[in-house]
Amino acid sequence: MNTKDILEVGHKKVLKSVEGLSKKAWITAGACGVWSVKDIMAHLASYEHSQIDGLQRVLGKPSPTLDAMDKGHQEFNDAVIAKAKKLSPDEVLADYTKTFTKLLKLLKELTPQKLAKKGTIPWYGKDYSLEDFFVYQGYGHKREHAAQIFMFRDRLSSKR
Repeated sequence: MNTKDILEVGHKKVLKSVEGLSKKAWITAGACGVWSVKDIMAHLASYEHSQIDGLQRVLGKPSPTLDAMDKGHQEFNDAVIAKAKKLSPDEVLADYTKTFTKLLKLLKELTPQKLAKKGTIPWYGKDYSLEDFFVYQGYGHKREHAAQIFMFRDRLSSKR
């Protein structure tokens, strides 16, 4: 498996989902439950931070985002969305993109063998590898939210 390629495909799908979206559409609730597109993107940015933390944990470094997630996903998501309320859509998108770029850079520190080795992330599941973590928490998660954004865009266009 090529982890970098998988991450890039998910990233491109997310960027495509928000491409050309109006500022009003970015902040309109209802893209995912009560969340706006901006909220979804803040949420996805936080998951980019958590993936960096996954690498950090494997490398024996601090992982504050994963630590916060470990205390409760709902509380974590609520805090992320509350913090994002103060940011513009451009700032949220910039955080997402910057964090993704940092993730790719850190990914280079691990060999394909280390990424594929089962049991390296016991905090996620004893039989999982970092590749699994990136596929489920990264790629799959992005595809799900990108699809929600595309559907939201369709709903907005049909109202016009």
